[in-house]
Amino acid sequence: MSMSEHVDSRLDAVENAKLLLDQWGDSLAQVLESMTDQRPEVHWQAATGRFSEIGGAAGDGPEAEILWWEQPFQVSPEMIVWVAAPRATWEYTGTLTLKAAGLETVESGEARNTWFEILGQSLSAMARSIGSLMGREVTCESGVERSADPDLQEWASVSLRFADKELAPLLVALSPKLIATISAPAPAGQAESHEIVPKRMESEAPEPAPPRSRTMDLLLDVDLPVSISFGKAQLPMKDVLKLTTGSIVELNRGVSEQVEVLVNQCLIARGEVVVIDGNYGVRIQEIVSRQDRLRTLR
Repeated sequence: MSMSEHVDSRLDAVENAKLLLDQWGDSLAQVLESMTDQRPEVHWQAATGRFSEIGGAAGDGPEAEILWWEQPFQVSPEMIVWVAAPRATWEYTGTLTLKAAGLETVESGEARNTWFEILGQSLSAMARSIGSLMGREVTCESGVERSADPDLQEWASVSLRFADKELAPLLVALSPKLIATISAPAPAGQAESHEIVPKRMESEAPEPAPPRSRTMDLLLDVDLPVSISFGKAQLPMKDVLKLTTGSIVELNRGVSEQVEVLVNQCLIARGEVVVIDGNYGVRIQEIVSRQDRLRTLR
């Protein structure tokens, strides 16, 4: 490789890493907004040095207060992202999320596991961004609580600011293998291909699954009624008494407008009606905001 080609490759790696961090910051803000109805401002800047030297940027206090997460991706075990969260940050976001869900008191352990749920959703979005850069599908492997390689020198300091509070910044690092992979263009004609990744050998110990909060474990098996609202109408009692077979009731929704998806009589989403194997279905086109959901409960 010539010197100019090497420089171009390095620039591609930097630009794609920046793009990846931009998209991840946006997805983290979206996840927090969907869970708390508050969209924080998320910004990042480059930080250089060993974690022990720049760890103060992630908040005051001993390193034991830092909550680590190591997230590999299924393309290669060496494609990894590390996220270091100060206690003040993960505890605040986890507590804010659970209180938005209706819990009045939140234990530290529940806030911690809720933070992992938030992080897991945002990192799944990062996997899709990586796949877009590579021209193939990429998903997350099982992550684990583990600190980054102490020799890593390049980090991103990620700040989160809610309307009434600025949190201690996160520290995020991409493995050299991940940076090198996203800087390499997808082979021609391979944009839609899906490489088969060898299964983990039986002798290898499986990675522990991401933790879930006790609250979520209790809720995941609850059955909820799902109904579709095509529209509504209000009729005087005298007109209701006149209804017979063949009567037509005009609804307040046009034929081209979206229908509403109700879960336990609460508006959750809107979409269009489709037909699947002779049955009606709904293709989801919009997830409603938390304000809209609350209005349907009043």
